[in-house]
Amino acid sequence: MMIQVNGRSVEWEEGMTVADVIRKMKYTFPMLVVTVDGRHVPKKKYPSTPVPDGAEVRVLHLGQGG
Repeated sequence: MMIQVNGRSVEWEEGMTVADVIRKMKYTFPMLVVTVDGRHVPKKKYPSTPVPDGAEVRVLHLGQGG
C-alpha cells in the first residue's frame, strides 16, 4: 500500500494523517501548503485529516522574499 508525496512513492500506514506524512518525510519548514488529492488542508487540520491509501499528497514550502 502506497501514497505519492511530491511524486515519490511512500509506504502508507493504516490511520495515517497529514501530520504523520509531514513527520515521515521530515518536513520541518514552518510555512507549508498541503493538498491531498487536490484538496487544500488547513494547518490546524493536519492532525485530523486522514490520508487514504493511494492518495496523492503535495507539500509545498512557502518562502519569504523581499
